[in-house]
Amino acid sequence: MCLVFVCGEDERVVSRQPAPGACPYCGGTIQAVDVESRWNFCFVPLYNKNKRRYYCAMCNAKLVLQ
Repeated sequence: MCLVFVCGEDERVVSRQPAPGACPYCGGTIQAVDVESRWNFCFVPLYNKNKRRYYCAMCNAKLVLQ
């Protein structure tokens, strides 16, 4: 008997806003990106989570707050 589970994660950009500060690598502007993450099991949504990520607008580097 073969059992197959269809699982996956979908990410969707909800909004983008300018953030204060400058990129430490190139000096470009920083964007705050709100991302909605959704886990699916057999096309049924199980888990939703909203995340805020920071990226440089010039070099597209992912920035981490400390």
